[in-house]
Amino acid sequence: MGKFVLTNVRLFTGGADLTGASNKLEISAEVADEDATTFGSGGWKEVKAGLAATEITAEGFWEAGDLSMVDDAQWTALGGLGPWSAGPAGANVGDLAYFTNALTGSYALGGEVGSMAPWSGKANSSWPLVRGQVAHPPGTARTASGTGVGTQLGAVPAGKQLYAALHVLSVAGTATPSLTVAIESDTASGFAAPTDRLTFAAATARGGQILRVPGPLTDTWFRPKWTVAGTAPSFLFVVALGIA
Repeated sequence: MGKFVLTNVRLFTGGADLTGASNKLEISAEVADEDATTFGSGGWKEVKAGLAATEITAEGFWEAGDLSMVDDAQWTALGGLGPWSAGPAGANVGDLAYFTNALTGSYALGGEVGSMAPWSGKANSSWPLVRGQVAHPPGTARTASGTGVGTQLGAVPAGKQLYAALHVLSVAGTATPSLTVAIESDTASGFAAPTDRLTFAAATARGGQILRVPGPLTDTWFRPKWTVAGTAPSFLFVVALGIA
């Protein structure tokens, strides 16, 4: 990916797509430098990597009415942990995605008379920040069980983990529509003998989940699969995958 202008940033928190309510997003990751200087350091300061942290800040235009809108979503999430996922240049399958399990710790709204009503929010990570890929796009409705496109993430080495975030953005149907999403892996793109690696809890309402499983995993291809149940069900959801 070369240089580009930020025009199509996608932001998902819990079960809300905040893309249409946001006009600014910043993700910062840092590692504390802990002083390890001794008399044997040769007169130069030595440092070691300490605790790592991620902060996500976002802002935009306020709206409310249901859990798809920023006021309802952020107010409900305030003080709780859940997945935050962002695509800096879109949310098609294979697009770059950053995601983490984060505490929604700050939410502000309101501004000057005569101006567009603004909002701003902040979240701090409780898990590592994962640099991965979108594995299922938000705009494709699923009405029957199926599998997604394979993504070649590579093997998960010992000491690393496979991470997956799920954002269920809409639920329709009768007789309790249900969506169960899992992540499966294989050694090749054809998925001749796939193995389930992660399975999210069955979703019957809008919401978000994030899971991880430790390596080593020798398979290099990963994809989502979903099981849909209920009468006339339809689901919109996003899945992001990565190794960290």
